[in-house]
Amino acid sequence: MASEKEAALAAKPSDSPTIFDKIINKEIPSTVVYEDDKVLAFRDISPQAPTHILIIPKVKDGLTGVSKAEERHVDILGRLLYTAKLVAKQEGLDDGYRIVINDGPNGCQSVYHIHVHLIGGRQMNWPPG
Repeated sequence: MASEKEAALAAKPSDSPTIFDKIINKEIPSTVVYEDDKVLAFRDISPQAPTHILIIPKVKDGLTGVSKAEERHVDILGRLLYTAKLVAKQEGLDDGYRIVINDGPNGCQSVYHIHVHLIGGRQMNWPPG
């Protein structure tokens, strides 16, 4: 977890392309589990559970995190959560799962392109870290 925290503290919001933009553009390989015209879902390369999938919008439109959301982002925010539900069903997470959206340095956000973590396949603990 220390490296996650360090990465989040070192990350800075920017208009530059992120690693997720490179994944969307197929410049960096990923294991895609779902894709449509609005979102892309792929397996996390450092999974925190048996199932750990990232769901990202294909167009960022200034939406680097929830704290930057504006009314114009309502559709994509809803699409991200609905896609999480679809992917959870596809992955067989019928007994439950967790959806996480990190925001800002204290929220441990390390990539400033809004994304949803879909985590499951084991019993989650509370409170989270």
